[in-house]
Order: sequence, then structure tokens, then C-alpha cells
Amino acid sequence: MTKTYAVIGDPIDHSFSPALHNAAFLFLGLDCTYIAYRIPKGELEYGIEALKKINISGFNVTIPHKVDMMKFLDEVDNECKLVGATNTIINENGRLKGYNTDVAGFLDPIKKRNISPKDSDVLLIGAGGAARAIIVGFGKEKVHRITITNRTRERAEELVKFAQGIGLESDYLDLQSAGEIANRYKFVVNATSVGLKGIGCPISTKNISKDSIVYDIVYVPVETPLIEQSKNQGATIIYGWEMLLAQAMKSFEIWTGRPAPYEAMKLTLLGRF
Repeated sequence: MTKTYAVIGDPIDHSFSPALHNAAFLFLGLDCTYIAYRIPKGELEYGIEALKKINISGFNVTIPHKVDMMKFLDEVDNECKLVGATNTIINENGRLKGYNTDVAGFLDPIKKRNISPKDSDVLLIGAGGAARAIIVGFGKEKVHRITITNRTRERAEELVKFAQGIGLESDYLDLQSAGEIANRYKFVVNATSVGLKGIGCPISTKNISKDSIVYDIVYVPVETPLIEQSKNQGATIIYGWEMLLAQAMKSFEIWTGRPAPYEAMKLTLLGRF
């Protein structure tokens, strides 16, 4: 019997997940299919019941449901607990278990480059859901300090507390100052949507140096203004598509119990840009 998987969220029509996972199923000859299922905000409970009725095998969760979905889980992994959000669910006879693959997905491209984040200083731009997963990831890698910069100070201060709560040194910095002292940080990570569709740069890059590692989680376009400018400054670059791919592979492995086909998924993803 064909197993069905899905991604839920709103909006959902832009999602790369169906193409990625269907390519992987096809490549490995698995009798599985993956669909996009739009569930508007406020209709999550109803949507989950509908998924259970069709006996969905598992699903990914994207904006705006990553936090609310936690209420409907029977079991959660450690990362979900720490981040307070889930993005990958497995359905075992109506029992839903949640995972958060954003943490491992974020760290994977860093590890692939053999870069060690241990004891380093991080400048994190943004204070949304993705930022929490990134803080948890860096916490696991024992970074020295995370400085959080964001448009609104309040949101950033909440995350500073969150980082301190998991045992990290953390402080707040305004965007203007962050651009001026960006070269003091080994990692500069953009976790905002600034740069999406090629518009805007979250901080000034004039002080990014060849010792900086610049990681932009925005993946459309592949070369955001932040990446393009940092590249010109000689920085090491990590692309948003790498995190997207790594967290999708992790979901695939949770569902199927087998290694995800990296090349097939990568070619499918890059073919979409």
C-alpha cells in the first residue's frame, strides 16, 4: 500500500518539499508519495484530524503551525522540547510523535565543511522561530557567546534569555552596531527573511572579513545580497539551500529508516532555482 506524506502550512504552494521527497522516493523505488496540504491558521486541529483519517504516515510542519503543533503531539523528541517547535511528525496508528530537524539541518552544512563552532562567537540576526533552533544547535556545539541583533529589541531580549537558559552567554546588539563590529564574530547568521527575492541586506557587510563565516538561511535566491556582498569580502559562505536540504534529508530518514539520497535530492532542489 502506498504510504502518504505531506507538508502542512499556509501559504504552501511555494514549498520545495514535495519535489524533494518525491524525487527521493522515486530514486529509491519506494511506494510513497508526498503532497502539500494547506491548513490555514486556526484550522490546525481540524486539519490534523483529516490527516489522521487518510492514515497519513508522516508530515512536515511549516509556518504558521510549528509551535501550535506541539499541543497535538503524543510524544516529542528532545530538540522539540528545547526549541518549543516541531517540523517533522511520524504517525504511528494515530499516535503522533514530533521531531525538530531544523537543529541538525542547520548544523549539517557547518559539519560538512569541518568547521568547529566550539568556543566561537556568533552574531545571530533575527529573533523568530528559526533563531531558536539555531541557538539550540549552537548550544549543542558549545559556542562561547551568541549576540542577537533584531529590528525589535523586545523579541531579541526574549531570545537572549532563552540562550542564557540553556547555558550560553548571550547579549543584545542593535542592527547598526552589529554591522560595524561584524568582524568580531566567527559566525554571522541571518535568520530573518531579509534578502528574500533578492531584496535588502539585514546588516552592513563592509566589516565582514575573510575570517567570517556567513550563513544565510534564506534560500531564494541562492545568492542573497548578504551572501553576494560577503563573498566579495572573501568570507566563507554557507547557503540557505544547504540547511533546507539537510533538514529534509533528516525528515526522510526519520520516516523511512534509511539514508536519504543526497545527490538526487540536491539535483532536484537546485534544479528548482
